[in-house]
Amino acid sequence: MCCENTRSMNFNRPLILASSSPRRQFLMREAGFEFTIEKPDVDESFPAELPVEQVARYLANKKAEYFRTEIHNEIIVTADTVVILDGEILNKPADRNEAISMLSRLNGKTHTVMTGVCILSAGKEESFDDTTTVTFRKLTQQEIEFYVHQYKPYDKAGAYGAQDFIGMIAIERIEGSYFNVMGLPIHKVYEHLKNWS
Repeated sequence: MCCENTRSMNFNRPLILASSSPRRQFLMREAGFEFTIEKPDVDESFPAELPVEQVARYLANKKAEYFRTEIHNEIIVTADTVVILDGEILNKPADRNEAISMLSRLNGKTHTVMTGVCILSAGKEESFDDTTTVTFRKLTQQEIEFYVHQYKPYDKAGAYGAQDFIGMIAIERIEGSYFNVMGLPIHKVYEHLKNWS
């Protein structure tokens, strides 16, 4: 077979995924990329006046900026995911009570998930985002508390993972990319990196 030795997308230079998210790492690997992981040490705050639809891309760009002066031959991929409900961003919950509160707000409603991505090299930079609309069915308080207790979703925007128990039982409808809800619009990342020069 002509392609049996092809294991990954190769750029003849290192690819770095600047994210500690296991979901993003999984999606990049499954899409055929080989990469190393580096975590940007940045404050994930954003200007209060920034429109919520711009926050994900703003934060992805902010994470990429951390690496700008250190880039030689590498390609850096950064991303940030936000959950938006009624015009408000639901960040990662600080504790059990905040996680339960967030899920109770999402309960039975439709919300938006946006992921911003920045791809950066020494001579090129591209940023983009993707939007998915997610509708939750009505959950019981017991289901919400069970999920938070079992899965401790404190590293997830909006206090849930689409691939977890709550996603399996709660998501009634998705309009857009499921993988975007997981944390990375991998179809768009693939297209950008495939044509990277």
